[in-house]
Amino acid sequence: MRVLVSRVKSANVTVEGQTTGKCDTGILVLSCFQEGDSINEIEYLAKKCANLRIFDDENGIMNKSVIDAKGTILSVSQFTLYADASKGNRPSYIKALGGEAAKILYERFNEELSKYVHTETGVFGADMQITAQHDGPINIIIDSK
Repeated sequence: MRVLVSRVKSANVTVEGQTTGKCDTGILVLSCFQEGDSINEIEYLAKKCANLRIFDDENGIMNKSVIDAKGTILSVSQFTLYADASKGNRPSYIKALGGEAAKILYERFNEELSKYVHTETGVFGADMQITAQHDGPINIIIDSK
């Protein structure tokens, strides 16, 4: 499992012109799964995302989590995080888990995130438009393995 965590001042995702999820101060989490991922990876990365200290404290030091900052999470599935562009110019996505198996893991991941902080989502497999006002910018990639 792989996630990209972005600190944002605001973010939203729309599908066919309708907002399906949003957050104000918080994190935008893009997630991707691969064969063999289990609840262990999901629990680990949900906890890591929620507790990642990337928000400034009163001294301007990144020492607070999204929980401490009283922020929210926007979680969006993103199969291209496992793209392999090492050969040619057309990326391969064969490492990314697809279909119903990935959808189940994504939904479970969102349930885990929600245990820590209010979480809104995109729509798995949909053509989504994401708008984000990145803060910093702070972007961190985390792999479960």
